[in-house]
Amino acid sequence: MAFSVYLGNLPEWVTNDDIRSWLDSSNLVCGSVRVIRNFQTQESKGYAFVETTSRDEVEAIMRRFHRAPIDGRLLQAKEAHRRGEQTPIKTTSRRRKPRTPNSTDVTHTETETPIGHFGEVLQKAL
Repeated sequence: MAFSVYLGNLPEWVTNDDIRSWLDSSNLVCGSVRVIRNFQTQESKGYAFVETTSRDEVEAIMRRFHRAPIDGRLLQAKEAHRRGEQTPIKTTSRRRKPRTPNSTDVTHTETETPIGHFGEVLQKAL
């Protein structure tokens, strides 16, 4: 089974070979390295995936590279999951409570003056 590490916040100049040499210099073993690039321009998108064969290597890579400084920025390293393999986000049911009227609520019918009553008031005023 293969495990993957996400490396983010990479400078644009970083290549697969650069990451491989960083891993080799830290005595870390990897199966493959893939810097993600824009399909049309071939510019780096600023992140990469490193595949390893053991969870211990994943943890070692994350310890070594998470928040490691490079070109004035801090790298991100976290365990990557294949699409669809992520644990689902727990959602809570937000059921609305029935609204109970309070003293400040005014219904439409309470504010209306009946036409007959209004007419009577006008006649008395004239």
